[in-house]
Amino acid sequence: MAADTPIRVLVVDDHPVVRQGLRTFLDLQDDIVVVGEAHDAASCVAAAEATSPDVILLDLKMPGGDGVEALQALQRPKVLVITSFTDPAAVLPAVRAGAAGYVYKDIDPPALAAAIRAVHAGHVLLHPDVARLLSDSGPPPESAHLTAREREVLAEVARGRSNREIARTLGLAEKTVKTHVSAILMKLGVQDRTQAALYAVRSGLG
Repeated sequence: MAADTPIRVLVVDDHPVVRQGLRTFLDLQDDIVVVGEAHDAASCVAAAEATSPDVILLDLKMPGGDGVEALQALQRPKVLVITSFTDPAAVLPAVRAGAAGYVYKDIDPPALAAAIRAVHAGHVLLHPDVARLLSDSGPPPESAHLTAREREVLAEVARGRSNREIARTLGLAEKTVKTHVSAILMKLGVQDRTQAALYAVRSGLG
């Protein structure tokens, strides 16, 4: 898969050999370029500001501040957590802090590249068990501010569908869907579709 503009990735892990391994594989992808590395939360935030990555591949447990702390300090980049924890509850704080998804460290390399592409495209990658744990916490109070139609549109956004696909599914004009999406982002106080999709998952709409 090639792209006119490669996906810019920042690799964050406290083990140099892991960072080098990830960089070596990702640099082989035609549509992905590693723009930097970091080894802890502080260097992650600094590197993100310096390199403006599209996606941050973030380890959860690092010395001197963990991945959740880095997530809370990051605003714009989409974050894909890469973790050795298999307990869904262990990654819950990261998802709540804004991670667009997570993968395990034993993931096959091609699947990792696919996950990076998916997150970059606005998809949310959550194991069903994590989605269930999020839903069990109950919908945030802001959900009452959305109209029934906006909630329908938001649920489709959470499935990673484009405005055109949502329009086809709900029988709406694409321009109308775009208007709804803009209203949803404004009402929820989020910056993009990924953050809106995460809200939908937390609310049990996704």
